[in-house]
Amino acid sequence: MPRHARIVAAGLPMHVILRGIDRTAIFFAEGDYRVFSEILAALAESESVRVHAYVLMTNHVHLLMTPATDRGPARLMKGLGQRYVQHINRTYRRTGTLFEGRFRSAVIETDGYLLACQRYIELNPVRARMVRTPEDYPWSSYRCNALGVADPVIAPHPLYLDLADADEARRSRYRGLFADAIPQDMLTALRDATNGGFVLGSQRFQKQIATMVGRRTWPGTSGRPRKESANGEQLGLPI
Repeated sequence: MPRHARIVAAGLPMHVILRGIDRTAIFFAEGDYRVFSEILAALAESESVRVHAYVLMTNHVHLLMTPATDRGPARLMKGLGQRYVQHINRTYRRTGTLFEGRFRSAVIETDGYLLACQRYIELNPVRARMVRTPEDYPWSSYRCNALGVADPVIAPHPLYLDLADADEARRSRYRGLFADAIPQDMLTALRDATNGGFVLGSQRFQKQIATMVGRRTWPGTSGRPRKESANGEQLGLPI
């Protein structure tokens, strides 16, 4: 069965996951994380992709980004894979690939979903029980978004900037968002959308994107229906 073309919409945020092949490690020393971050920052600038959040885990990477063009994400991820694998192979005297053949992604509706996705990304090390708090993990965007630590990778999304007018007030309000757990139905919808290459958002938004790309942009209806969100919508499942 031929695989579907990736759903990309210039100007709309995307959640992206890049995994190591067979879920094996992709980072082996602190220097590897730094090299990956440097390559990511350079490519984000050259491909006109704004990265709002990221986390570099042992065997996978999460990114939240907004491309200026439809080709931006694929070009960024291709360059990232090629240049980083070259570094790893040269450093550790190995050959062959490092990543799964295709990165996974989902277009994200801004209102109601973007900051939840950003929190989901930055909380990954906590969920994996690697650290107690997101600020304890050095290889994510949390210290930039929540504490103001400079990070050349990050370009804040307007929704994040709208949290407050002043920098410290904005960061304080952002930190406050982490006091509440992300609802389980949101976590499930985010994972399903990204792993399936669909769209995360309201029913109206998903149908709008479906019209743009000419195919279904939400998971199929087999199995049990999804739980409803707080506003009564079935996350990831238009009717």
